[in-house]
Amino acid sequence: MFTTFFVSLSSDYTSNLIYSNSITISSNGFAWPIPGYTKITSPFGKRNAPTAGASSFHYGTDIGAPEGTNLIAIADGKISFLGFLGAGGYTLTLSFDNFKITYCHISPNFLVKEGDIVLRGQIIAQVGPKYVYGVPGNKYTDSNGKPTNGATTGCHLHLGFRINNKYVNPLEYF
Repeated sequence: MFTTFFVSLSSDYTSNLIYSNSITISSNGFAWPIPGYTKITSPFGKRNAPTAGASSFHYGTDIGAPEGTNLIAIADGKISFLGFLGAGGYTLTLSFDNFKITYCHISPNFLVKEGDIVLRGQIIAQVGPKYVYGVPGNKYTDSNGKPTNGATTGCHLHLGFRINNKYVNPLEYF
């Protein structure tokens, strides 16, 4: 069950923060990470690996969206990791309580910093490009040898949920 809120905050409050103007909240209190995009392109669980280097067990949920689409914090928390992380490409980790939420294949043009405290609904990243260049140690490429943003076949958000460091299906919380 979802509830959609339209947020209108004073410019004084948002002078240093940017919020999505439409936030969908689950019955568990989490904001959907990509306002306006809900197509699941690869669910959590067993699958055929779509590209070299991708796992045959998918430890997250892929949500299709174009490059540059805003990603929001699903809950209040702290940015505990921000950088290039192998198959996840450019990755952001949002930590709170016993949760670690990963946003993978994001834009390398970071909107937050590691250590930042963020609020539910705050724009924290954007869907990244398929191709990234000049990343030291990036072993992921497409069939033409172009370097990709981790193990990916196109632009999307890979959303991962860990509770007490155990991967769980993100959709169980929305």
